[in-house]
Amino acid sequence: MSLALLLVSWFTLVELNCENLFDCKHDSLKQDTEWLPDGQRHWSPVRYWRKLNHIGQEILSCQEEGLPDLVALVEVENDSCLHDLTRRSLLKNAGYEYLMTESPDVRGIDVALLYQPFSFRPICYEYLEITPLAGMRPTRDILYVQGEVMSGDTLHVFVVHAPSRYGGEKETRPNRRLVVDRLADVVRGLPKDAKVMVAGDFNDYASSPALRYLEQQGLHNITAEAKGLRAASAKRRERVLATYRYQGRWESIDHILISAALLDKVGQTYINDAPFLLEEDKMYGGVKPLRTFNGYRYQRGFSDHLPLVARFRW
Repeated sequence: MSLALLLVSWFTLVELNCENLFDCKHDSLKQDTEWLPDGQRHWSPVRYWRKLNHIGQEILSCQEEGLPDLVALVEVENDSCLHDLTRRSLLKNAGYEYLMTESPDVRGIDVALLYQPFSFRPICYEYLEITPLAGMRPTRDILYVQGEVMSGDTLHVFVVHAPSRYGGEKETRPNRRLVVDRLADVVRGLPKDAKVMVAGDFNDYASSPALRYLEQQGLHNITAEAKGLRAASAKRRERVLATYRYQGRWESIDHILISAALLDKVGQTYINDAPFLLEEDKMYGGVKPLRTFNGYRYQRGFSDHLPLVARFRW
């Protein structure tokens, strides 16, 4: 075996929308009463801990060997949830550390980055605040982390959760563009050879104006065509084509984008479509993500989004 082959290692980034990872305690400054034991969803400690272990199971199943180096998490409530996830759930022996935002989102949800200290050493981090437009609800900050990998290279990692389409796609489009503009302003200020990774739930397709704008700023959407690893079979009649499914249609609203300096390191991108993350779609046929709730009916699921995976040869 040549020395060149011996020196090649893999660096894995996972993006996952956890779908409402709330604890069971009330934050008087947030609208989180729905996620309390006496709330509409009867969110008990048993359900909370099952949710934590499910998220851990999702992360651990993203690749056959080893652990993802970075995990960009969306829809996490607070530090307590991240502490329990990394120290007391199935991930407790995985060695993950984390950073997260503290945003003005009215429900209290934020974004976070799990990292393996032996392969990614944070140098500094900050929150990119989003000043709302008139009539717009406060939204999530962007988490920006600079860190060093084993090769000595510096990575610029951004975790994004753009505003939803609630109220209409066209009507809310300016809200998502606002987040993208804030991100683009910071990326433009970096050196041209900067190694940038952006991951998150943009609530927009790869063909949307917001994602096209990011590509015009020099970022490359490497997961726009990502699919599940498992081809359709007699048992599964269709292939998973995106991380999210709405009314029988697969939609790519989770994305991983990188700068040109990382393009030659991209090895593989895919969606974690492990069978336990899916259920039969009885209304539209095929399969869909097995989410925690179907409406207000608790069904012991994982998330309405599937994990998105990008692996790099370093």
